[in-house]
Amino acid sequence: MGTRRRVPLKAIVRMAATLTVIVSSTVAGTSCWGQTGADAASYPNRPIRLIAQFPPGSSTDIAARIVGQKLTEAWGQQVIIDNRAGAGGRIGTEIGAKATPDGYTLTMSVAGPMSVAPALYPKLPYDVLRDFAPITNLATQAQVLLANSAIPAKTVSEMVELVRSRPGAFNYASIGLGSFTHLAMEMLQSATRIQLNHIPFKAGSIAQSDLIGGQVQFMVDSLPSGLPVIRTGKVRGIAVTSLERQKFAAELPTIAESGYPGFEAIGWQGVVAPARTPPAIRDKLNRELIRIAESPEMRERFDALGFTTKPIPRARYPEFIRAEINKWTKVVKDAGIKVED
Repeated sequence: MGTRRRVPLKAIVRMAATLTVIVSSTVAGTSCWGQTGADAASYPNRPIRLIAQFPPGSSTDIAARIVGQKLTEAWGQQVIIDNRAGAGGRIGTEIGAKATPDGYTLTMSVAGPMSVAPALYPKLPYDVLRDFAPITNLATQAQVLLANSAIPAKTVSEMVELVRSRPGAFNYASIGLGSFTHLAMEMLQSATRIQLNHIPFKAGSIAQSDLIGGQVQFMVDSLPSGLPVIRTGKVRGIAVTSLERQKFAAELPTIAESGYPGFEAIGWQGVVAPARTPPAIRDKLNRELIRIAESPEMRERFDALGFTTKPIPRARYPEFIRAEINKWTKVVKDAGIKVED
């Protein structure tokens, strides 16, 4: 028989402590998963925070408040709108990405910080595809191509012919370098092979004012913002940037039907949760948000704001966001747009 090896008492104590930690961690993990299942079944049982990355009164804020009100009515738990504006929506988006993944902090999913920003900023403090669990899109928002009323072009083809006949003579306004209005015009220039001078402004109202005054000749603006000045005759609406004509501006053709099939540059509003939010909670949110978006009352309210209701099943929403990121990345690359981080 071999000689028994005596194990020092200190080693036995260390082994026992290690085993205790392993067992405790396993039990805690099991408890956590069990609690997650319970939370999903009773969700929500306390107020929900919904982050809107733009100031009160913005289209994102308005959409968030409409949806928040309906969730409150449906579930009996208050939805608190948390406006975290700044840096083109990137500040609020970062906060949402780093929130606890328990379903009680949600973030508006907006075209700018969710698809345009990843195309422009290689060092974002969040990764849209990694840090978020997409819930659903709610609605899209068409943009409209505007022209100063003195410009003789009334259609996209007439605009292209005019600009090509006088190289370097025409300017377009945007609400800033790297803004959605900037990239939409760059996409249009690429599709039509025309060249306009870019004049960035700090605010849409200033840009619109200079368009009316003739300092700039063209501009892409959101349909809700552009339609009132079109109605006054101060500017001319040439076409909308969605694939389909819009209900409240049916007289305006799409750029896609004006000789550029597939052209689409739209804003959108949806909801995302932090990554690792339990699937059962995500499914519950998806079902309720789609129900809300498709209700006649919501369709009417979104229509009045220039939105087109467009809910997307949770399984397909990541594909939609990825496609939008790829689209704007190509625009940025083709146009050689550089912005400071």
